[in-house]
Amino acid sequence: MSLLQMYCRTVRLCTGMMIHRARKYSATTAQFSEKKLSRYFVDYRRVRVVAGSGGNGASTFHSEPRKEWGGPDGGNGGAGGDVIIKVDPRVKSLASVSAVYSGKNGVAGRNKDRCGRSASSTYILVPLGTIIKEGGKTVADLLCHGQMYTAAYGGAGGKGNHFFLSNENRAPITAMPGDRGQERVFQLELRTMAHAGLVGLPNAGKSSLLCAISNARPAVAAYPFTTLKPHVGIVKYRDHEQVAVADIPGLTPDAHLNSGLGISFLRHIEHCRILLYVLDMSSVEPWKQLQQLRFELDQYKMHLSHRPSAIVANKMDLPDAWNNLRALRNQVHQRVIPVSALTGDNIEQLILHLRELYDDYPLDSD
Repeated sequence: MSLLQMYCRTVRLCTGMMIHRARKYSATTAQFSEKKLSRYFVDYRRVRVVAGSGGNGASTFHSEPRKEWGGPDGGNGGAGGDVIIKVDPRVKSLASVSAVYSGKNGVAGRNKDRCGRSASSTYILVPLGTIIKEGGKTVADLLCHGQMYTAAYGGAGGKGNHFFLSNENRAPITAMPGDRGQERVFQLELRTMAHAGLVGLPNAGKSSLLCAISNARPAVAAYPFTTLKPHVGIVKYRDHEQVAVADIPGLTPDAHLNSGLGISFLRHIEHCRILLYVLDMSSVEPWKQLQQLRFELDQYKMHLSHRPSAIVANKMDLPDAWNNLRALRNQVHQRVIPVSALTGDNIEQLILHLRELYDDYPLDSD
């Protein structure tokens, strides 16, 4: 075999290996595409928690050579483990939360007055901003890193027969079983920790607008439902004040009936103090978009659309956008801010107006 033939053979082998690796990488990437990964973003969980039961008390008597009747020496049982819900900054959604959690049981007591070991607590790690509800009522709102809520208390350990020793009863045989741990059912909801929310129909340009005004980098594409989970960006001002803005996935008709992406994302809008209605100015009669958005919000929760808001006329770089803007201003009595997320036109005015709304209506105001 000549040197040239050996060289060509080596090149073919290397090329084949590169093609094989590229196909394998493409297949792996397809399995973990953004659309599929986004399915693991979960903002609601129904969880049943069962705390650990206490250990049983022991009923034993001390016995050794030449001391046959040494008396009762049964130890107490250990307490059952609590189930605690704890905020962990590394957790970003409720996808890792299971449907059932069971605490550890306490260890039973033993002879020679040996008490059983109490069980350690079981922790449920949740993201910051998790709301804990029981029977539809809020019992805890986890707003700080490391904050904990005891969801279920473990049962107390049973008493051994040594506990019941008295002058009247020198040889008790009674021993108590450990108490059962608490059992409760919770609804965990994850709220978007944002001051303002971008509300609009699918493909209205909310993700592009969030990129233009903040440091967030959500996926942007020219098709509806690009955003499948809320993204939060931070708008920074010269006085070091920061305003969090959430890109809420697009609402569709009958969203309050769980159509489209449904109620799960209306829940995020509920926790935003300021609403920014993003309208697509390339469409005819854009005020109908505004009417539809406000209708869906009010159907989900009464007077939700009455919160402090601003109308953002997006995509002003497209044809007929200015004609549609004039028609919109004739239909609404609220301030309309024309912007182009693509070119960046008038973005500064929107940022300044957002700060005015933030100062006038703080997050903790009624």
